[in-house]
Amino acid sequence: MPIIECKEICKNFGEKVALDHVSVDIPEGKIFGLLGPNGAGKTTLIRIINRITIPNGGQVLFQGRPITQKDVEKIGYMPEERGLYRKMKVGEQAMYLAQLKGMSSKDATAELRKWFVTFSIQDWWDKKVEELSKGMAQKLQFITTVVHRPSLLILDEPFSGFDPVNAELIRQQILRLKEEGATIILSTHNMESVEELCDEIALVNKSKLVITGGVEDIRRQYGNNNVELVYTDADGRHTEVLPREVDGTSTLANFIAKGVTINSYKELMPRMNDIFIKLVTEGEDKQ
Repeated sequence: MPIIECKEICKNFGEKVALDHVSVDIPEGKIFGLLGPNGAGKTTLIRIINRITIPNGGQVLFQGRPITQKDVEKIGYMPEERGLYRKMKVGEQAMYLAQLKGMSSKDATAELRKWFVTFSIQDWWDKKVEELSKGMAQKLQFITTVVHRPSLLILDEPFSGFDPVNAELIRQQILRLKEEGATIILSTHNMESVEELCDEIALVNKSKLVITGGVEDIRRQYGNNNVELVYTDADGRHTEVLPREVDGTSTLANFIAKGVTINSYKELMPRMNDIFIKLVTEGEDKQ
């Protein structure tokens, strides 16, 4: 059973249609990418799941029943627009937010200290939030989102503003949280991260659901049915692109019979970035 089911979600802001009968299932224990260009409706859907915004139609189910405010307490939500109290000390801020999620002072202190070490900000406990760089403030926001071990994490552009080293650190922690059983909704424009992290995705554009499914299934669906053969012979290394319908076993046997070394034989599939651009621009052409 999906942990979250969004059924025929509709949302209008005056005359503007933000979501038009969008239905998405979020599988439990997976990383689910919520994709779309700016203004597509992603953040609106996230806010509806969190019960921050009320839909005009449709419903959200949590573990098979209508979601309640009690269920929202099991969600860790990091919005794209970061919100921290700049005049508070870092440790006090983190403790305050952890206790808002129901953690005891003792448990919050222990868990936060571990996370601060992981993110190399242990020396900032007594500093004021306003003294933090943008990157360090984002680290703090991530920590306060995950510290209470929510069963569902919603991360809106979690890599925004990070240098490559810290972006990789965030990616590693997202994967670790998944391994520990968390379900993660990842809203991002970073298609490389989608390919690395996401099991399934949904693409929303112009308020409508365009496509949803497994990442590899979607890449294969939009592929050109070709395979790439890389081999080395007496003249050096070569690459050939062949139709996938060709019998791979026979093809490889023929090349090996010629005395060449097979370096690799793999299906060629488009990158998610190319599929994203194709689907979004097709949607614009139909307007």
